[in-house]
Amino acid sequence: MPNLAAVMKDEIRRLARKEIKTETATAKRSVAQHRKDITELKRQVHELAREVAYLRRQEHKRVGTASVPDLAVTPRFSPGWVEAHRDRLDFSAADYGELVGVSAMTIYNWEKGKTKPGPQQLAAWAEVRTLGKRDAIKRLEMTGA
Repeated sequence: MPNLAAVMKDEIRRLARKEIKTETATAKRSVAQHRKDITELKRQVHELAREVAYLRRQEHKRVGTASVPDLAVTPRFSPGWVEAHRDRLDFSAADYGELVGVSAMTIYNWEKGKTKPGPQQLAAWAEVRTLGKRDAIKRLEMTGA
């Protein structure tokens, strides 16, 4: 009897391997096909990325950098920055307001954090805050004259 049990175990093992092999063959074929598809898609993405980069360079050459303004970037505002810049220039609130194009009271309210500049005022202030003392004095003399 021990022989019969060993033979049966061997036959069951052989049939199980055969069954597993047939079941996994289709999965192996589909995995191989998916890998080929992924490789092809990666190649296409690489080619498209190169083409986009080329077209961006061509557009950059055609348009140039000066004519493409970045409208999404708005200057940041801080009441402390207004006060610090005005102190660095050694201007009164009235002079600084004239430089920016607003009243002295507006500058005072900005510095105290009571109000914030609107979009046009913010743009004017952002331009003024880049000025040094000499440039600010020149610009103030031009506006006063």
